[in-house]
Order: sequence, then C-alpha cells, then structure tokens
Amino acid sequence: MAAQYLEFEKPLVELEQKIHELMEFSTDTMDLKTEVAKLEKKAEQMREDIFANLTRWQTAQVARHINRPFTLDYVSRIFTDFVELHGDRQFGDDHAIVGGLAQFEGEPVMIIGHQKGRDTKEKVYRNFGMPNPEGYRKALRLMEMAERFQIPIITFVDTPGAFPGIGAEERGQAEAIARNLREMARFKTPIIVVVTGEGGSGGALAIAVGDRVLMLEYSVYAVISPEGCAAILWSDGTKGEQAAEALKLTAKDIKDLDVIDEIVKEPVGGAHRDHDAMAKTLREALSRNLKELKTLAPEQLVEERYQKFRKMSRFVEM
Repeated sequence: MAAQYLEFEKPLVELEQKIHELMEFSTDTMDLKTEVAKLEKKAEQMREDIFANLTRWQTAQVARHINRPFTLDYVSRIFTDFVELHGDRQFGDDHAIVGGLAQFEGEPVMIIGHQKGRDTKEKVYRNFGMPNPEGYRKALRLMEMAERFQIPIITFVDTPGAFPGIGAEERGQAEAIARNLREMARFKTPIIVVVTGEGGSGGALAIAVGDRVLMLEYSVYAVISPEGCAAILWSDGTKGEQAAEALKLTAKDIKDLDVIDEIVKEPVGGAHRDHDAMAKTLREALSRNLKELKTLAPEQLVEERYQKFRKMSRFVEM
C-alpha cells in the first residue's frame, strides 16, 4: 500500500523522503548507513512525539485512515480456516458486514465485523462500511448460530454508522439494530467486541454489546460523527474539529467513562503503519480475555453483561 500522510504528519514526510533517497544512493563505495540510522532514529522520535499529543480531531482522522487494517485484514493474520457465511435469509447479502466461522488457537469462533474498502470500486462494493438492515440481520443469524453451538463471538467495529438510505429505512433499519441490541444482551456465549476504527452511533453498537469491549488506541467511539454533530449543533459541518472535542470520542475518553474495558496499544504512528504488529498485539488481548470469559457459566455471562451496560449511565442531581 502506498504511504498516505495526514496533515499533521507532514513534518515526517520530508524526513522520510530524505531517508529513502539516502538509502538509494548508499553503495559500497559511499556508505550512508550511519547517516540513515541517525535520520531513522530522529523520524521515530518525531513520530512518537506527534502521536503522543494528538487532538481528538486528529485521532478521528487516524481512525479513518485508508490504510488502517479492516476486519478481513485481522482475520487473515489472527485466525485460521476462515469460512465466510453470507446472507440474512430474508433479503440479501450485505457486503458492509462480513462474518463466518474460524479457528482461534485451535478452537472455533464466530467472527463478525464491518468491512470498508480502499479503492473506489471496493468502497462502493462495501457501501463505505455502512450496513443496511440485512447486514445486521446477517450478523444476528450468525450470532444465533454461535450460541446454538456454544461458540465464542468476536466482533470488529469500524463504521461511520448504519446506512441512512430510503431503502434501508423501508426494510427496517432501526428495528434491525434494536433487535441486535436486545439479543446480544441475552446470548449465553462469550462475546468480545473490538473497536478497530470508527465506532459510529447505533451502526456500531448493533454488533458491540459484549462481555469485553476493547478499543484500539487511535480508534473513536461516539453517538455521531464530528461532522454530523457540528451540522446539527451549529448548522456547519466544517466545525468537526470543535465537535470532536465536545464528543470526547477517543479511547482514553471512553475508558474514563467506563464504556470500554481495555485500550489496545497500537504501533508507533498507528495501526496503518504495521498491520502485522497490530494483529499480534490484538491477538494477545483476544486470547487473554477469551480465556477469562470461558471460565464463567453462561448465566453468569448474561448477568455480568447486563450489569456492565446498566451501570454506564451517570446522573447528577441539582
């Protein structure tokens, strides 16, 4: 994948280009390895400094990065023997949500996740990662299958939100999301949720009711996108940066609110810079949490999941 730089990463561009040029010119007669090593160390430090001080708006941009790993990228690196299952048995197969059976550390699991695209053709095919009702009904069908055979469920959340088209509304978008919320609260099998990129509104929550909810370090989770929030509050979608600050949508913000259980650290510069390293870290987090959940009885899973979501609200009496 070609390198894609965000606006705040521009100071790195010139430095990395210089490193690349020196590496090309380096020969046996003109050894530039020492100079290259110095510049690489400087670039690494600069990258650490930039990503240690991201604003909420910049974090949202990283969460949307075109090269960020999507569900199928994690599936190919973390799981084996993946068999994709299609269709909701009512209307059709939604390509914005992928799901199927796989092996994780020698045991079967059910994988479900949003899937975006990178080039124009794939973005259109995946509907920009925005599911229709049939996508959520497909997800529910697979989760019901997992519960029937007592197979753990792992979901990957990465969507701007559910698709708001007329057809989606006609086919019951709100009902499909609401039904998933209700049924996921009842499933007597372990559920691990990972917010890998954008966790947008009910479109994200429809596959995000779990026993453990993890968030990647530079992912975001909110009831609405910053631009959508700005358009409603100030009738100006260009004020997304201001809205992002108000929404408090970063992993640290969400962890402080006790909405998630764990923040999964990303490679320096974000998951888009090293898919393999990100997958390795995530695999370890999934393994640890799944082992803990498998020690709980089905009834205990349901009760603890219920209590987990019940205690999220906070009220202040004036």
